Amino acid sequence: MDFSLRIRPIVGVVRSSFSAAPPRAAAAVAAYCFPPSPPGRVMATHSADESFPLHGLLPKKETGAASFLTRFPDYDGRGVLIAVLDTGVDPGAPGMQTTTEGKPKIVDIIDTTGSGDVNMSTVVEPKDGAVAGLSGRTLKIPPAWVNPSGKYHIGVKNGYEFFPKALKERIQKERKEKMWDPAHRAALAEATRRAEEFDLAHPSPSQTEKLQKEELQCHTELLGSLEKKYSDPGPVYDCIAWHDGITWRAVVDTSESGDLASCTVLSSYRERQEYATLGDAEMLNYSINIYDEGNTLCIVTSGGAHGTHVASIAAGHFPEEPERNGVAPGAQILALKIGDTRLSTMETGTGLIRAMIEVINYKCDLVNYSYGEATHWPNSGRICEVISEVVQKHNVLFVSSAGNNGPCLSTVGCPGGTTSSVIGVGAYVTPDMMVAEYSLREKLPPNQYTWSSRGPSTDGALGVSISAPGGAIASVPNWTLRGTQLMNGTSMSSPNACGGIALILSGLKQNGVRPTVAAVRRALENTTLKVDDIEVFAQGHGIIQVDKAFDYLMQHASSPTSNLGFTVTVGNHRGIYLRDPIQVSAPSDHGVGIEPVFPENTENSLRISLQLHLALTCGTSWVQCPSHLELMNQCRHVNVRIDPQGLREGLHYTEVCAYDTSAPSAGPLFRVPITVIIPTKVTESRNQEISFTEVHFRPGQIRRHFIAVPQGASWAEITLTSHSSDVSSKFVLHAVHLVKQRAYRANEFYKFSSLLEKGSLTEAFPVLPGRTVEVCIARWWASLGDVTIDYTVSFHGLQTSPCPLHIHASEGISSFEVSSPLRYEDVSPTITLKNWVQPLRPVSSKIKALGLRDVLPNNRQLYEIVLTYNFHQPKSGEVTPSCPLLCELLYESEFDSQLWLLFDQNKRLMGSGDAYPHQYSLKLEKGDYTIRLQVRHEQQSELERLKDLPFVVSHRLSNTLSLDIYETHRSAMLAKKKANSLTLVPGTSQPFYITSLPDDKIPKGTGPGCYMTGSLVVPKSEYGKKAGQASAKRQGKFKKDVVPIVYHLISAPNKTKNGGKEKEKDGEKEKDVKEEFSEALRDLKIQWMTKLDNGALYDELKETFSNYLPLHVQRLHQLDSEKERLKRLGDIVAAADTVISQIDQTALAVYLTMKTDPRPDAASIKSDMEKQKSSLLDALCRKGCALADQLMQSPAQEGASASEVGSSDEDPQGVAKALNDTFWEVQKWAELTDSKVLTFSYKHALANKMYGRALKYTSKIVEDKPSKENWKNCIQLMKSLGWMHCASYTENWLPIMYPSDFTPF
Repeated sequence: MDFSLRIRPIVGVVRSSFSAAPPRAAAAVAAYCFPPSPPGRVMATHSADESFPLHGLLPKKETGAASFLTRFPDYDGRGVLIAVLDTGVDPGAPGMQTTTEGKPKIVDIIDTTGSGDVNMSTVVEPKDGAVAGLSGRTLKIPPAWVNPSGKYHIGVKNGYEFFPKALKERIQKERKEKMWDPAHRAALAEATRRAEEFDLAHPSPSQTEKLQKEELQCHTELLGSLEKKYSDPGPVYDCIAWHDGITWRAVVDTSESGDLASCTVLSSYRERQEYATLGDAEMLNYSINIYDEGNTLCIVTSGGAHGTHVASIAAGHFPEEPERNGVAPGAQILALKIGDTRLSTMETGTGLIRAMIEVINYKCDLVNYSYGEATHWPNSGRICEVISEVVQKHNVLFVSSAGNNGPCLSTVGCPGGTTSSVIGVGAYVTPDMMVAEYSLREKLPPNQYTWSSRGPSTDGALGVSISAPGGAIASVPNWTLRGTQLMNGTSMSSPNACGGIALILSGLKQNGVRPTVAAVRRALENTTLKVDDIEVFAQGHGIIQVDKAFDYLMQHASSPTSNLGFTVTVGNHRGIYLRDPIQVSAPSDHGVGIEPVFPENTENSLRISLQLHLALTCGTSWVQCPSHLELMNQCRHVNVRIDPQGLREGLHYTEVCAYDTSAPSAGPLFRVPITVIIPTKVTESRNQEISFTEVHFRPGQIRRHFIAVPQGASWAEITLTSHSSDVSSKFVLHAVHLVKQRAYRANEFYKFSSLLEKGSLTEAFPVLPGRTVEVCIARWWASLGDVTIDYTVSFHGLQTSPCPLHIHASEGISSFEVSSPLRYEDVSPTITLKNWVQPLRPVSSKIKALGLRDVLPNNRQLYEIVLTYNFHQPKSGEVTPSCPLLCELLYESEFDSQLWLLFDQNKRLMGSGDAYPHQYSLKLEKGDYTIRLQVRHEQQSELERLKDLPFVVSHRLSNTLSLDIYETHRSAMLAKKKANSLTLVPGTSQPFYITSLPDDKIPKGTGPGCYMTGSLVVPKSEYGKKAGQASAKRQGKFKKDVVPIVYHLISAPNKTKNGGKEKEKDGEKEKDVKEEFSEALRDLKIQWMTKLDNGALYDELKETFSNYLPLHVQRLHQLDSEKERLKRLGDIVAAADTVISQIDQTALAVYLTMKTDPRPDAASIKSDMEKQKSSLLDALCRKGCALADQLMQSPAQEGASASEVGSSDEDPQGVAKALNDTFWEVQKWAELTDSKVLTFSYKHALANKMYGRALKYTSKIVEDKPSKENWKNCIQLMKSLGWMHCASYTENWLPIMYPSDFTPF
């Protein structure tokens, strides 16, 4: 048995090659093993004197880059500018300072996502050398600052909004340990000691002493509660910007105290390459950019380690340690952050299109893009159009990762493997990498990583262009507190290839050769090293060979075809891809269109003179094509015939290659890729299963099976059994169906499993009947030793109709039918509802032109529409907002981008999301919320169509709900005898009946238009259920339900009002009209009393209605809400006493003790008594508050006259006694924590200097009404208690909880 020591690199945003981490960059990071020798096996001896294989840490030898630099030391990337579109690059990271010529390594650092933007539209002028920051702090302006206008732009930014996730987690932990825990422990120990001492000193406490005891208990309880509720708001930074007469400058207040003299003054990075560091603990380097005449400040940080690692591979430069250099140490970098920190560094359309604008502005030679997602359709969408425009019209080479979603075919990501203008790079692992990076105990032959995505693209294009080493130990940002880190993925192979291409371009430029993108790509693909035993879909044309590609370009620089590109089309596709049984049942003809593509601004004379004599070749007998083609400046079509009859089961690939007859040695000018899959048929005689025995697997070996899924099958089970007694092994089980206009991930199953010695394992996954499924069994590339296994794939089927199942609540009884087409199957249907969905319409929509960052070439202005939606969250829970029209569309979307921001009623940002809603669920407390959705496009008319765009909020149910299922309609009607499990005979079916959800189970807050979602699980077997819940995606927690349920809600039942009081009214005598008018006039005057400041109305009404309680209640409210309330405290007390005197408290108390009231008018008596109790409690509390205010004011205003204070004839002792009496009186009628009593409870405690009790009550007030004023009361009490750490922590929350405006997009 092997024992493994796991080395787990901690990475912020890289996606695991085999885990279910969220999708971000296309990198992968894994835990690697150091398995020791099993007993009895002799290991090779190693000497400690052996030199470390440094060349394996960042591989350059295998790609020819090392030998190229030996030949041409000056062609090291100098003169080449690489745009790195990623999570951002740390300018302070090792190797990111200078090029080999001493030039700045990074020419500019730009955050194109908007996640670092700060709204700086507030303009202020200093008073006495200071301005009030938006955080509430006073910002001291250093006298040395030059500002001719005297005006400053100010803003505020929460640090955690732009901290990388891993850094935020580390800093939260460190801040708690340093800034909170020591002070909190001391406060808790002191509070506990004081409470114990008081208990010992007062064994039989009096009434007053009990309050003191309660006060001390409150201290410990509050401290415990504060500890539980602790959630670090993080640092809050004031920002200030100004124009010094020459340029814009800005400062981020990293002191967090307003001491701007101690902070670094920066200008936009491109001007002086300046950056600063946020604190010694954080070690987060940041730079700035200033836009919109000082109204927008962008704080640029790296959102994760990924971007710096990528840049380091492509172009890191270490003058003292050249062996650590990146592939092209002489190249410069334009760092473009396209990973939005708000979205855990997910790429956005906004970020990508702005990035492409910057690529054009800076005249970049190369782009490296180590990101990508699965796409529903290839080679289209607004983002891909902009990328293609930059490549074709501005001659920029765009190099991208192919994806980490192998080993199945057609798993290449977008744009790397699906876009014609992009060079997609697969990931390759070499023996030297295995030793140096992964510390494997054996050197294995070179191989493609198991997880490297495979072609072809769904439209037949090869998908992977070239491959390069897909792992490296390279530089990472300083905030990680490490210099280098191992990462692997096509994210690493892409910059390795990109660095290699930079070397080629550097050499060509120095020789005066300026090739087109098409020329470079053709050179790369025609000179690759093809590795034996690695299929073409994995390695593409082969491993990049820098030296050979350079020689090829130099040799063919003067060739008439060297700068031509070619577009190959097969209908709407870019190749021929036959996969489903119907496509390969007979020969087929395919029209292939070939059109030459000239470089931008080619002279018309050259277009006219094009005359190419092409030879077409194909090396297989099952493809027939013309032998020659004459091509001029137009699209020519040729016919290709495919005859798949007679081909063995499995995978077949070939190419039709076109050679220039005048220069055949230059290799193909273009290729037509052809992929044919002959699926295995499952016959009934095989018992709906396929078995393979004694199958031998080497490390990294892959066996693919393409199976025509039997009609009627709905899931498959795969079982592996090991014959090897001494080797445990790791396998990837991967299955993919391809469905038109759906990404591979929509019908994908993936499982990384360990198969123990002589062990077995079984997995289940859903299948689509009548289609070809690829089932891939892959030995993990680093799983050592050979193993022999048996495996079986068996098909099962339970068909449900209809699917998906829509149930309308108004139907009462709904039905569905289950059939078993293949075999005996046990059925036990259950329906579970998991969410309720609330559709929203916008309350406002606004279209406007964006700023200077959003203008494409030729002044093509981009526009935005901002849609605002409001919704109420009825109770705390998890929600998932999404825009159904734009859901799951990113690269393929016809709109530039989408981004929603969700705010609470105070404009605090609670969360954000974009195209993939399941990644952005939020936990929300009860309350009102606003969602602002931004959609961008070049055409205003396209945005106009969206002005009423629906949006949905899916609320997760705290407890799932089940619907009752019956076997007969009669059972459902009578709600008797629910369906149990039953066995279906092959070929039979069974109807089931569902009853509606009871009204009392409908979630609170729903209404017409809302619906509930869930799933129907039909199989009884463990694996049948497991297949229904199989992971449809490796990334995220998204699960696919085999039968989705949508339950449409209707309006709630009508309830009778007033409990039948209408009948009572009939029996009452009709009032006299004059009397009715008199009462209505009285009530109108009472309503107006609070709106009129004087007491004239009250005095007038008092004469006539002296015993009318609402009159006196209104007078009390009038006095208590006056602006000069503090001068009328005595009057308030008197008015409260008048209300109290109007109420017969004894009669009220007697009534409240009654359990039942037999009187016929019991309902109206109850209503009257409840009003009396409410008025009494209200009067007592207002009286108490006024007395408490008198008591707290009297010492503070000793110099003022008694009338000013409002206490004309009461001495402080008398007021204190009256307050105490009121305190005990209130408790006869309500708890002190009752929401109506809380303000009085708080003021009573405050007047008695019982700050613990006061904080307890004001904390409860904050829970009910979380206003800024109430929070400030809490902070003041924390200070009075000496809990300064709690006060400063709460103060830090205020600017975050109560921002001045919505966070910008």
